[in-house]
Amino acid sequence: MKKLLIIGHTFPEPSTTAAGRRMMQLISLFKAFDWQIAFATNASPSEYSEHLELHGIDCHSILLNDASVDAWLLKLAPDAVLFDRFLTEEQFGWKVVEQCPDALRILDTEDLHFLRKAREIAFKNNEPVNFYTETAKRELASILRCDLSLIISSVEMELLSRQFHIPENVLFYLPLFVDEIPQSIHSFEERKHFITVGNFQHAPNADSVIYLKESLWPEIRKSIPEAQLHCYGAYVPKNISSLHDEKNGFLIQGWLEDLDAAMKQARVCLAPLRFGAGIKGKIMDATCNGTPVVTTNIGAEGMSGLAITASTEDDFIQNSLEVYLNKNSWGRQQQQAFHVLEHHFLKSNFQQKFFDTITWIQKNLKTFRENHFIGQILQHQSLQATKYLGKWIELKNKQL
Repeated sequence: MKKLLIIGHTFPEPSTTAAGRRMMQLISLFKAFDWQIAFATNASPSEYSEHLELHGIDCHSILLNDASVDAWLLKLAPDAVLFDRFLTEEQFGWKVVEQCPDALRILDTEDLHFLRKAREIAFKNNEPVNFYTETAKRELASILRCDLSLIISSVEMELLSRQFHIPENVLFYLPLFVDEIPQSIHSFEERKHFITVGNFQHAPNADSVIYLKESLWPEIRKSIPEAQLHCYGAYVPKNISSLHDEKNGFLIQGWLEDLDAAMKQARVCLAPLRFGAGIKGKIMDATCNGTPVVTTNIGAEGMSGLAITASTEDDFIQNSLEVYLNKNSWGRQQQQAFHVLEHHFLKSNFQQKFFDTITWIQKNLKTFRENHFIGQILQHQSLQATKYLGKWIELKNKQL
């Protein structure tokens, strides 16, 4: 039985974040091929964390800049190591290279952090997007140091290959996926009200709720005075909870354990994202529950056809009203989204190809790495810098 080590940025929280759901999906892929899985992180679990032990996964607490990790890695001897976001590869990648040189190194990017941050800065400063940032240098270097990087969005695949000339065979397109197409759903008549969803620690989600409250919802509410907007998400800060307004049907509901039940009751999901990256778990969740989504160009990125896309504020408002009030429009969007799910986001479309790719790289690892020598150069240079900084911190900690 092959062994996979996942080095987590945090413990996965599938009930609060798309990132947590993504991690559980990756775990399910490896378990389907009978890999033995260990999960290690220097983070602490939260009340929303998945109990990985119940999935047969050995969990370990590891320390940053501590020699104990080296001995543990050597003893574990994994066949592959999956880094959860580029930050964990920066922190622990050099130790993996030293102690487990023959282990396949896989980076799960979640979304491209440099793209999300660049868009956020551009939005807040009302300026063009600048990709060429320090974060981009770090994240792209991490991608090149690894043998394979998992990319969640087709748009991000194109950006990496065309804009930054990353070799396509070190990238693997693996979006959020579904096991099957939903069969039993609530009808148009059985549903009412609007819903929006998002972890409020994630800046694009918090901004979208503020945008709804200040600009979009007042206009929608004028046309449907009996409608309510239910806003769900974990980690609600005060500036978001203060938006709660029962008189105008704007309801901050916080975290909900059974989000699917709420999705099934809602008629329309609103996702007016003004910046961000990757693909959106909220749009996938709504689609799987038969709930049409109205979103922006950013929200629809990499998910074409799953949602109704609006380019302007007026379009967003009018599309929201149309799909909420018109049964035929609602049904057409629902069926189109199901069609897109079936043809582009089914697990069966990716599972075998993913493991064929991993198996081939493992069998040809020496040649594969020689063909991507730039990655070995980056590994050598950055390993030395990170390694000796880490060792200096280790020594400093021992003296305290």
